[in-house]
Amino acid sequence: MNLPKDPTGIPEEQRAIRAKCFHPSGVFIPFPTGAINQSLPELFEKQVRSHPDRLAVKTRHHTFTYQELNRAANRLAHAIVEQSGKEENIALLLDHCALQLVALLGILKAGKVYVPLDVAYPAKRLTYMLEDSQTEIVVTNHSNRFLADSLAKNIRVIDIGHLDSTISSENPDLDYSPECLACIYYTSGSTGLPKGVPQKHCNIVLDIRNYTNSGHFCPDDRFLLVSSFSFADSLRTIFSALLNGAALYLFDIRAEGLTGLADWLIHNRISIYRSVPTVFRHFASTLTGKERFPNIRLVYLAGEPVYKRDADLFRKYFSEDCICVNRLGTVETLTYRWYFIDKNTLLEGVHVPVGYAIPDKELLLLDDIQEEDGSRVGEIAIKSKYISPGYLNRPDISQTAFTHDPDGGNSRIYRTGDLGRIYPDGCLVHLGRKDFQVKIRGYRIEIAEIEMALLEHTAIKEATVRLWDNQPGDPRLVAYIVPTEKQPPTVSEMMRLLAEMLPSYMIPSIFVTLKALPTNPNGKLNRLALPEPDQLRPELDNSFVFPDTPVEKRLAKIWVQTLGLDQVGVNDNFFELGGDSLLATQIISQVISTFHVKVPIMSLFQSPTVASMALVILNYQYEKAESKDVDLMLAELETLSDKEARQKYSDGNI
Repeated sequence: MNLPKDPTGIPEEQRAIRAKCFHPSGVFIPFPTGAINQSLPELFEKQVRSHPDRLAVKTRHHTFTYQELNRAANRLAHAIVEQSGKEENIALLLDHCALQLVALLGILKAGKVYVPLDVAYPAKRLTYMLEDSQTEIVVTNHSNRFLADSLAKNIRVIDIGHLDSTISSENPDLDYSPECLACIYYTSGSTGLPKGVPQKHCNIVLDIRNYTNSGHFCPDDRFLLVSSFSFADSLRTIFSALLNGAALYLFDIRAEGLTGLADWLIHNRISIYRSVPTVFRHFASTLTGKERFPNIRLVYLAGEPVYKRDADLFRKYFSEDCICVNRLGTVETLTYRWYFIDKNTLLEGVHVPVGYAIPDKELLLLDDIQEEDGSRVGEIAIKSKYISPGYLNRPDISQTAFTHDPDGGNSRIYRTGDLGRIYPDGCLVHLGRKDFQVKIRGYRIEIAEIEMALLEHTAIKEATVRLWDNQPGDPRLVAYIVPTEKQPPTVSEMMRLLAEMLPSYMIPSIFVTLKALPTNPNGKLNRLALPEPDQLRPELDNSFVFPDTPVEKRLAKIWVQTLGLDQVGVNDNFFELGGDSLLATQIISQVISTFHVKVPIMSLFQSPTVASMALVILNYQYEKAESKDVDLMLAELETLSDKEARQKYSDGNI
């Protein structure tokens, strides 16, 4: 295939793969460069006029056409204009649902800036984000109204489910400048507090233009959205769909786990899959190999390192025509590199490259070193007109991270803090962080923020945190603590403390107690000398109790294998043992295959011990059991070691 020369210098084999990125309908209209001079509401309303009756959003409980979504967003926009004055920033506090899209668009249509908050975050963190962004209005719904009211005294709440029915559903007659701010996303901060990263309309539109024209998005595409709305990567999925007349399908992993995702993808004929690599790996672990995804044409992996074994999973489970894209970006710059993989792409080494240049995002290597093979290694910096204006209320760190182009012009330079290697053909390989900032499931985390939270405990004298790769693609946060007394706080106690201050993804999975932190000869912390964690069961508030019944024993074995521990007691809390929402999906998947019951993932959150989960399993088995099996089921219930469980049974609650 002889392709025309690409101005960005992308090799022919990469351009050949991109040339195959077409929807079977063959319909594609290039996203015009001139659209960068328009705002997000203007571009969305253009799609509403072109596709009023086309499906825009679908969830388990809601569907909106473009016209319905636009009218609902307009009503909220008018309500915001009526209730707000000079306030520019308005927070979103909603579950992973279609109302998030209504609220997000409504805020933008009102000419305001949206600040997405995650309902799962600790109240202290949410309150700080509201205060730091100077947000005085929160858009929420009935189920989250109490949380919204409790966050701050001066907060005004707009309940999106109870708007005045007389409010107009027509487009607001407002001017939207593409240079205005559209959103503020919060990321972990090195000072111990999250920092706000604002983005302009034009920056987001540029990102969508690049995605649209490389993936040839069209109105017939169906996008999967699993990322939290508070995660900046979600905006790419949202606007890639809504600015192209395509459909957006929301799937709530927290509520439903991953075991039902394959059926959701197949049933809804999803064509664009996007997630962080960790979610992708856990999703792949639920597959049997018999599933077929004939409609998925693009698999985007982003937010974390992608390994060769991830590419192997992609090749194993997806069709011959499907293409995988590994991308690299930050909240500050949005996307600046990507690499396209098909079934024939040859990969060397463990890591998948992050690839080649993207229009209007120039990559620089600072203090780069020439290697023997002709490659160059250095800190990655991005030069562009389309990057964040700087951190909210943080001129000190903004001046360090953002600088003006020394050659003049409107471009600015952002130092990412990432190290990279560029080969002579222009391909970039990501080499990790220059400092001790890490990524977990796509979330950028400053280690210092976790360390400062740990030191809030009076029984902890010193603390440090590191990222430990048990195996490639399975990173865990490990906390090392030096107690002030001989008896250190239990893991249960430390987790309770951190849960009041940090989101769940920032809470370490493993805690290691040391007599002293290792240091270099100059007295500084030697992170490389920190020991690897063992597989011993951590010290919890409760004492160890052996599993007793057959169900408890089999369940405990599943937990031991999944968590990598030597033993698990019947009263041990899954999350205090290092479990998280993604490991929970593995547990539930194995429970379903082992015990032949369809147990929802929320049952593990509600019954997080072996003893309580065993009761859930027995309850499901009892409901489906034939009469000849009932006596055996009752006999096992009688042998349960949990007295409370037996009491529940005798009370008729099982």
